[in-house]
Amino acid sequence: MLRKKYIPLLLSIALAITSCSKDFLETTPTDAISEKDALATAENMSRIIDGLHRFQYAQPQTLIPGSTSARSGNHYWVPLGDNMSGGVIHSARANNLGWQDELQWISHTQEFSNTSEQLWYQRYHVIGSVNKIINAAAIGNIPEDERLREVLGQAHTYRAFAYFSLVTHYARGYLIGNPQSDAGVPILFTTESPFTSEPRSTVQQVYDQILDDLDTAITYFENATQRSPSRREQLNINVAYGLLARVALSMGDWQTAADAAVEARAGFRLMNEAEYKSGFNSFSLPEVIWGSEVIETETVFFRSYFYWISNDFQGSQIRNNPKIIDRRLYNQIPDTDYRKDLFLADAPNTNTSAANGEGGFGNDPNYTDEDLFNQRDAEIRATYNISSRHNLHPYMHVKFRQETPGTNAPDDIIYMRSSEMYLIEAEAHAMLGNIGPAQAALDVLGSARDSNYDASIYNTQSALMDHIKFQRGVELWGEGFLYTDKIRWDEGIDHAADGGSGASQVLYQAGFQQERPSVNNEWIFKIPQREIDANPNLTNNDQN
Repeated sequence: MLRKKYIPLLLSIALAITSCSKDFLETTPTDAISEKDALATAENMSRIIDGLHRFQYAQPQTLIPGSTSARSGNHYWVPLGDNMSGGVIHSARANNLGWQDELQWISHTQEFSNTSEQLWYQRYHVIGSVNKIINAAAIGNIPEDERLREVLGQAHTYRAFAYFSLVTHYARGYLIGNPQSDAGVPILFTTESPFTSEPRSTVQQVYDQILDDLDTAITYFENATQRSPSRREQLNINVAYGLLARVALSMGDWQTAADAAVEARAGFRLMNEAEYKSGFNSFSLPEVIWGSEVIETETVFFRSYFYWISNDFQGSQIRNNPKIIDRRLYNQIPDTDYRKDLFLADAPNTNTSAANGEGGFGNDPNYTDEDLFNQRDAEIRATYNISSRHNLHPYMHVKFRQETPGTNAPDDIIYMRSSEMYLIEAEAHAMLGNIGPAQAALDVLGSARDSNYDASIYNTQSALMDHIKFQRGVELWGEGFLYTDKIRWDEGIDHAADGGSGASQVLYQAGFQQERPSVNNEWIFKIPQREIDANPNLTNNDQN
């Protein structure tokens, strides 16, 4: 019966999401909040939006029926993009709560997996909740003032975000398929009974809806209450433009992507070296446009972003499985680029269970002197506060570091940075053949990271694109972009090519090599079988 109830539960406003606002709870018990009250004023609607901010990182089973802490929102979905595409490399087997199923290309290819189910239902819950707000406001009983426009701007941006996430995972990529005819995902506007959902719209129709929502959001934001600089979990006009830049890039609408990227980064300077090396654990860093501030009372412990991505979180998956950079990418980083310091190529391999079989002194080919092995081990631990219980591994990263190393305390999740917008602008201009503007965008970012940077040497479209791929790989490493990048560029996965990435074929199995997305439907997530069983407008023929 659960699967038959999934859709109505997720498409209703689900009063639990309203209870996410602490202030709202102070006056109204959770089980006494009526839908009518929740949608009666712009201020009450804003409490629902606040709940959606929390929903991005809280344990979802506390908010929606049928969910599970095993996929705690963007704690999981953000690093997944680099995990399954091979950007962030595992060095050993470990207690991983399904994390290694992702790199082995198991979970997303199964219609009953937590990954396929939870991404679908969590995103549709966002859509169902904001549909309530949008539809209630359309009735016209609430005066359209700056506060309501802010709420509606966020609602439309959230809907665009959710549909973009769905269509990029559960449908063929826009640039590698036939968007006018490829099956996308159901587009939903209503939130009333009988909750029968809709058939799959085409990819083009879904993108059209995303663009319409972002255009509407930007219009609302232009005359809305402004976001506080300290509230970067809230969506604003910069976030809407940033999403538009991503969407347009994925569609090949290069000029829109370039223009939107410039608007998105306005007011967000690039980080300096000290800020860049501070651990990526705070959404208050100057170039963060959007992120989640994860508060202590909402920690998800062994389901958090830093449990999946860092090398200093207190968990067995981290202690026994240091995450490393693809050494082919590392070898391209100039010595004058300070980002190279965040990857320790010379770290001794202290893990006797390392997948490469080189763990422990005597097996590590990088050290023939045990004193040097132990000395470097001690230096790294002292510098980065890595405990003796945590293993080290060559090419391990120190990009994502806990504010309180060696604990399971929560740290923030970063979703959008101004550096990404420079890279979007550069790629868009490169694809348009605008060599000079592409170089100019790259020069701002590259010069901020590399004291010897010279963008002028990338003077053809091919050279620019090769360099942009390198820059995205280094700058955005671990931030979840490689999966969609590979779809847009139509590139497969090959950990064996060009001297090898450092990944183990035995550990990675099917994820060690995958053909490019245009000829390989395994890049497309399975639709949850529960959805097909519950939705009368879908049949097994709709399965990817």
